[in-house]
Amino acid sequence: MSKILFIDVDGTLVDYENHLPESAVRAIRAARAAGHRVYICTGRSKAEVYPPLWEIGLDGMIGGNGSYVEDHGKVVMHQLITPGQARRIVDWLHSRKLEFYLESNNGLFASEHFETAAQDAIQEYSRRKGRPGAEQMTVRQVFPDMIFGHEGAQLYRDDLNKVSYLLGSYQDFLDTKAQFPDMQNGTWGGAGETALFGDIGVKDITKGNAIAHLLEYLGADVKDTIAFGDAKVDIPMLEYCAYGVAMGSGGDEIKAMADLVTDGVDEDGLYNAFVKLGLIQAGV
Repeated sequence: MSKILFIDVDGTLVDYENHLPESAVRAIRAARAAGHRVYICTGRSKAEVYPPLWEIGLDGMIGGNGSYVEDHGKVVMHQLITPGQARRIVDWLHSRKLEFYLESNNGLFASEHFETAAQDAIQEYSRRKGRPGAEQMTVRQVFPDMIFGHEGAQLYRDDLNKVSYLLGSYQDFLDTKAQFPDMQNGTWGGAGETALFGDIGVKDITKGNAIAHLLEYLGADVKDTIAFGDAKVDIPMLEYCAYGVAMGSGGDEIKAMADLVTDGVDEDGLYNAFVKLGLIQAGV
């Protein structure tokens, strides 16, 4: 029976240096050839889904951790931060001297000093993922198309999916969460889930909620869904879908609740899971 597959990107489909395993490409193409639908389900906004990912062959995407849903080029759902909320967020983060970047389908737009202030956090994030050369990682390598405030980035916007901001301490997250009870507040930081960044998005938006919107649009049944992820933010989609797969390189929380733990992203984890679940034949 055909399945609908939802695959997280960072740490699941690609590693944290944005390397896309050839085995994952083969697995997805073979699964679609067998009649399964494949969607990426990511925290990235559409501006960060670069051509190599689309060239795999996908049925669509869920972006912004659930704020955007697309099927074969058609926008199914897009819930944006309001212009008023966006202005409040930017003003608050500036007042707290917390550097940030704004995530939209039209691009990534960073605050005036984000490039230098985020350097240590980006390198720590890469170290936690076990990547060689993490100590040389730069913000521009991680975000090649980002536009920075000192380069003229427009920071008051009406096209935002979410905002990520650099944490000086965990108290910065708690204070920001208290300041924005009308928003979805979270943190991220890689292995161990120790917070390096906070993020702010549309209230009640999750990957699981977005999948529900897509299934309604498709007229499909949740019993035919399988989710693949590696981090705490992926737990709602694994909980919502009929079957959940965690990457071996993922966090302990998601591995504890998953139906299956596969190998790491760099160990053919997606391919091996597809074979084990009977989505494709071994050897393709």
